[in-house]
Amino acid sequence: MRIALLEDDGHQAEIVRLWLEAAGNDIQHFATGQSFLAGISHESFDLFIVDWMLPDTDGLSVLKWVREQKHDRVPVLFVTQRDSEEDIVQALEHGADDYMIKPVKQMELLARLNALVRRASSGGSTDSELIFGEYKVDSSSRHITFAGDQIDLTNKEFELALFLFRNIGRVLSRGHILETVWGRSPKVNTRTVDTHVSRLRNKLQLYPERGWKLTAIYQHGYRLEQASSSGDVSANAAVMH
Repeated sequence: MRIALLEDDGHQAEIVRLWLEAAGNDIQHFATGQSFLAGISHESFDLFIVDWMLPDTDGLSVLKWVREQKHDRVPVLFVTQRDSEEDIVQALEHGADDYMIKPVKQMELLARLNALVRRASSGGSTDSELIFGEYKVDSSSRHITFAGDQIDLTNKEFELALFLFRNIGRVLSRGHILETVWGRSPKVNTRTVDTHVSRLRNKLQLYPERGWKLTAIYQHGYRLEQASSSGDVSANAAVMH
């Protein structure tokens, strides 16, 4: 999981970073609101952890910007020493998905983060078969079909396709794709991502005539989105039992 951590207390940030990295996550730490917003503008993440009290702004202002800039599908965990009911309600109303009061505990933090990501990636469902138009993505059998016909994919192509379909409409950075699909292997570079995306686009026929676009975003990464004007893709996505 790729996590952006906004925390101005260096000691606290280091503790959280060690906890999360020990659990297999990749962490990018930001000490100011400005550096955080700049960072998430150029890279993509699975989850944000945001502190309330910051040296250059406050967590509520950061939350507002995050949601206004269409990072609405990225879960946000708000972490702060402020513990009044009014503060908690205010954070949730500004777009936080969950709220923890300092000092945080390691196991609770990990459990909450995993729960947030599960909900975000599955839309609240634990079912393994997703339908997007005529595409059916089955994470159990690791098969993708179009109009009932199975498409021959390699293991990495399937993982890449699953990641893209689970994040329809989001711009995913090449670094994020690399870490999610290939792990942290130093032998793999961003050209590998470009090659696999090109192959996947051709194999799945992700072209406007089929109602889809898999687009390269200059100096950033890729975005899978619906090409037709019939509305948001989420309205056409279903989860099968």
